[in-house]
Amino acid sequence: MDVLIKNATVVTCDDQSTVIRNGAVAVRGDVIESVGKSEVLERQYHDFRVIDAVGKAVLPGFINAHTHSVLTVIRGTVEDMDVGSVYTYMTPITFAMDADQRAALAQLAYLEAIRCGTTTMVDPLRFVHTYAQTVVDSGLRMYLAESCADALTLKIRYGKYEYSREWGEDFLERAVTLVERFHNMDNGRVQCQIASHAPDNCSPWMLDQLLDLSEKYGLSRTIHLAQSQAEVDQVRAMSGLTPTEYLREHGWLGPDLLAAHWSNCTQSDIDILAESGTHMAHCPASGSRRGTHGGADMPAIFDAGVNVALGTDNMSEDMFQALSTGIMINRGKRGGGPIPTPDEFLQCSNLNGARALGREDDLGSVEAGKLADIIIVNTRRPHMIPEVRLVSNLVHYGQASDVESVMVGGEFVMEDGKVLTMDEDAVMRNAQEATVGAWQRMHEQFPDIPNLEPPSW
Repeated sequence: MDVLIKNATVVTCDDQSTVIRNGAVAVRGDVIESVGKSEVLERQYHDFRVIDAVGKAVLPGFINAHTHSVLTVIRGTVEDMDVGSVYTYMTPITFAMDADQRAALAQLAYLEAIRCGTTTMVDPLRFVHTYAQTVVDSGLRMYLAESCADALTLKIRYGKYEYSREWGEDFLERAVTLVERFHNMDNGRVQCQIASHAPDNCSPWMLDQLLDLSEKYGLSRTIHLAQSQAEVDQVRAMSGLTPTEYLREHGWLGPDLLAAHWSNCTQSDIDILAESGTHMAHCPASGSRRGTHGGADMPAIFDAGVNVALGTDNMSEDMFQALSTGIMINRGKRGGGPIPTPDEFLQCSNLNGARALGREDDLGSVEAGKLADIIIVNTRRPHMIPEVRLVSNLVHYGQASDVESVMVGGEFVMEDGKVLTMDEDAVMRNAQEATVGAWQRMHEQFPDIPNLEPPSW
């Protein structure tokens, strides 16, 4: 598709945070061919299909650096519970769900992601090969991974850590199945990674097995890191090290690793991670729903020069919410003030995410030669007016409903507010019914977990 988007404000999110008023973007095939002033590009690309974007902004699509699409199944539940949600609800329900239920909830997340302006997602979880085709069909750019463990994860909620190679082999088999079936599908739009769920979930044997797989298939890796005090305590008991030190000892740190959270990292850990070139996936909105604004020492992480990408984590795919919540939390951690700036924080949602995936050369900004992963945002909305600094408005006040069109690799997956790759009503209906069944299955398999009985439609 050859398209010229003209009369827009182009928020390039390049290294100079360039904004072009009355700008235009020319897309030839799957690549951005030119970016500049409308009056210039109109003469050059007069034979392209023209989209008049007056009153709108063109941005790079969001790169959601850490999410779990299937966990939309527990939306509106654990946010309001006084429990450790990861092993009390999130883990059991992902084991209890069947393949159709996982696919239905994943598709719901991809629908929401498109409507929120996301073009790339990093989506590790369990049994991913059973719903990966849903990813392909969505039209999104995706990084998938089986989140592996040899700890018996269903026992952790009882305070027990036991490790089983048989259990771990099942994860490894699923990881290989996912990679061999889906890596590089649709001309590379769907990619795979190798994932450890977390350091406390993986014995040295498992970490070594996963590192071997990443080397065999030439894949980058992702992990949850220091996400809880319980993780820190278990790794210390197992190895005498912090989770960061444990990963370093087993060769896991480096520029091909994207690690989420860092909530319990020490200053020494941060220095180690920064020196190694490990990337961070920062998910400020997810934890904030339960008031856990403590989290990672973000000022120290930014100041150490770590590349910080932005993610949504659980129960939501709304990157606008991650932006607005995140900039407030990060400024609060510095005691108030204008740091980080809106331009800096917006780049966490696109260019920094591209860097974290080793894709800075072809993703993350609106620049000639990069893949045409772009969004068109309506800026003539009451909450976006008056406009003095557009980037500030986008970060502080932007809403998912402002997104009108989403393009991935030169193909529209949403245009003029209509999602083109799925039937929205059917997706929502199927997701609700899948949720009903999933909660029932979880209660049947784990009777001590109550069924909250979500309603059927």
